[in-house]
Amino acid sequence: MVSYKDLGLVNTRDIFAKAMKGKYAIPAYNFNNMEQMQAIIQACVETKSPVILQVSKGARDYANINILRNMARGATQYAHELGCDIPIVLHLDHGDSFQTAKDCIDNGFSSVMIDGSHLPYEENIALTKQVVEYAHQFDVTVEGELGVLAGIEDEVSSAVSHYTRPEEVEDFSSRTGVDSLAISIGTSHGAYKFTPDQCTRNAEGILVPPPLRFDILEEIEKRIPGFPIVLHGASSVPQEYVKIINQFGGKLTDSVGIPEEQLRKAAASAVCKINIDSDGRLAMTAMIRKVFAEKPAEFDPRKYLGPARDELKKMYMRKNIEVLGSAGHALD
Repeated sequence: MVSYKDLGLVNTRDIFAKAMKGKYAIPAYNFNNMEQMQAIIQACVETKSPVILQVSKGARDYANINILRNMARGATQYAHELGCDIPIVLHLDHGDSFQTAKDCIDNGFSSVMIDGSHLPYEENIALTKQVVEYAHQFDVTVEGELGVLAGIEDEVSSAVSHYTRPEEVEDFSSRTGVDSLAISIGTSHGAYKFTPDQCTRNAEGILVPPPLRFDILEEIEKRIPGFPIVLHGASSVPQEYVKIINQFGGKLTDSVGIPEEQLRKAAASAVCKINIDSDGRLAMTAMIRKVFAEKPAEFDPRKYLGPARDELKKMYMRKNIEVLGSAGHALD
């Protein structure tokens, strides 16, 4: 058993309370490798933002849980070396079973998500409660989910979305004891969040998705006031990265994300955690493709992963400052 406290990590309880009071959202950035972790920590230290390092089931399979745990330990030490001991959470994203959540808790994760949203309601409650009862023994916080997001990301996929039903949130939160709740109000996983026929085109010809269902969010806030809410599938799919990828051989057609002004509006509500994964993948892929196209003789990984890391850091700094509002709150 490895305690997250021995790794210099924190759980989400205090940072969520501060985010809700300050009307900003904590960035939850997924990582799979060293360059992604470096970019996240550099960006959050320089903007003085708390951060949630997210690990999906796919990332655990790719990178190994022991390596990821020690990378998180290194992240806290790296932040200190860079000059700011920002709060850092190590979080399991979309845990699909009690055993997966338990394995992460036993290996130093400070927060876990158990995603039973695909199950019948009572089974979702039973699974979520089981994880909560185990996690809380070790002061690990738990995120549950009600509603289903469409889209594909790692091993999480659904062809259609099902909005969260506000009438279920009180019962679910009280019976499970979860610390936060992921809801479905129109966000979606992956870079292809909406089909073209679901969108309109603006004057520049860019696809614009349907607006988020803030009416559902407002009703949920009324029913469970002061309860931490989470948005998954909240990448904005920056078109500048899509253009670079396509310019240098990619084929990302009709990719569209969540407008950043809608995310900023959400961050000023009870939404205190916003998950961003696809944007990071796009930023890195764009820079790697660019280097390969402009320097076809290059074979040193540092020469293409380095620029990718730098671009990722730049993007995350902007997200913290302009979208999530988390910049400057690390030491609240």
